[in-house]
Amino acid sequence: MNTNSNSYTLIFTLVLVTVVAGLLAFTAIQLKPLQEDNIRNEKMQSILASIGVKESRANSGAVFTKYITKQLALKEDGTVDPDVDAFTINMKNEIKKKPSEQRYPIYIAENKGKTSYIIPLFGKGLWDDIWGYIALDSDKNTIIGAVYDHKGETPGLGAEIREEWFQKQFIGKKILDKPNDFSKNNFVSVHTVKGGAKSDDIHGVNAISGGTVTSTKLSLMVKERMEHYLPFFQSKK
Repeated sequence: MNTNSNSYTLIFTLVLVTVVAGLLAFTAIQLKPLQEDNIRNEKMQSILASIGVKESRANSGAVFTKYITKQLALKEDGTVDPDVDAFTINMKNEIKKKPSEQRYPIYIAENKGKTSYIIPLFGKGLWDDIWGYIALDSDKNTIIGAVYDHKGETPGLGAEIREEWFQKQFIGKKILDKPNDFSKNNFVSVHTVKGGAKSDDIHGVNAISGGTVTSTKLSLMVKERMEHYLPFFQSKK
């Protein structure tokens, strides 16, 4: 074959592309189990972090069941759906469904003799997805920890939601105006305040300076997600 001909160049290019595509596909298949393990461990790491248990991603799977005693998938009325594995619920897909068709995962933890309730969060930030976990004390009213992350918020501004200084503000805040009243009228949630929350504001935290939109979106996400758990908490009074 004439190596200087157009046909040779075309055939060579097609063979090269086919070989490279095959190698990439083979590599992706071989790495998929490892990627899935990393995603699973990172999820466990974040859940544990919401109750103050700091573990490496690699070690989180080994200690997860030490603290997380129950993983429940709730229906809209607060009852448990025994046919759904809470851990495998894809929040990004789930929130696209009607509330009556969604399943709401909740993780119940035991740490130092105290029970806590961990709620997964998912919503939209300024530019892309934001998500996280928020943990409530045994009174189901007091926040004991929060972990947030994002896909594409602005570095130095909205992206600060993943920083510890921002997340620590939520500790000690309340989601109810009156304890033990889980009605929608009494549910306030927690919100970010532009310019800074007052020291006696039991529901407010400081918004991120320059990241007001992301802060507001985060507040909306927390309130929208947590409201779905009121029937469950009411039944646990």
